[in-house]
Amino acid sequence: MSIRKLVLLSFISLSLGACSSDIFLTHNGNMPSQEKIAQVKAGQSRAEVQQILGSPSSVTSFDGNTWIYMSSTLKKVAFFEPQEVNRDVLAITFDNQNKVEKITTYDKADGRDIAIDQTATPTPGHKIGFFRKYFGGVGAYMPISPSSTSNGGL
Repeated sequence: MSIRKLVLLSFISLSLGACSSDIFLTHNGNMPSQEKIAQVKAGQSRAEVQQILGSPSSVTSFDGNTWIYMSSTLKKVAFFEPQEVNRDVLAITFDNQNKVEKITTYDKADGRDIAIDQTATPTPGHKIGFFRKYFGGVGAYMPISPSSTSNGGL
């Protein structure tokens, strides 16, 4: 066997041996146990729910009447992109008297993929034209205010 082949073979074997086959599982979130979730019943107050389950992961921003507890497990192998293995979501909806109205659980099968546009964020309203975009600020900058020149600069 020639030296060139030996060097190439050792380089390939070292390269393949350096690859990691370790699998890392990462758990994120604060999903309460099933025993604690079973203690929550319709009609309980927010304080009672917080005492049983703890603080929620998130509160809906629209009305603040839904508490969300969630957790997920990610699997990462070497340098590959992580994959979500498991996802659990608990949504507790309160009525206007701050009592539990509805308890809903979701898992990964209930989720759906959302296409994200990474080029631009669409905004509602009118579209700015060419002249306003590039010449709209002309004349807006006044380094000397008219009131400072009228009283002699004082």
